[in-house]
Amino acid sequence: GRLTPGSIFLIVKRWARRARFTRSVTPHAFRHSFATHLLDRGCDLKSVQEMLGHKSLGTTAVYTHVTLERLKKIYEKTHPRSL
Repeated sequence: GRLTPGSIFLIVKRWARRARFTRSVTPHAFRHSFATHLLDRGCDLKSVQEMLGHKSLGTTAVYTHVTLERLKKIYEKTHPRSL
């Protein structure tokens, strides 16, 4: 049949249950992870915005987060006194 947002949600829930995940898994979590992985590997926010189809860069920035590891790498790469 046809894939709808509701059917995708049910497929994700079914596979999460089969995998015995203890945390809630939703299709949105995949988008969030996708954006986070791109940013962690140095992709710029504007490119992530395009890939996610957001009109506003602010929308992309809100639900992506910068991990502590990424902040550390940015600091070490850009700050003149990092050792």
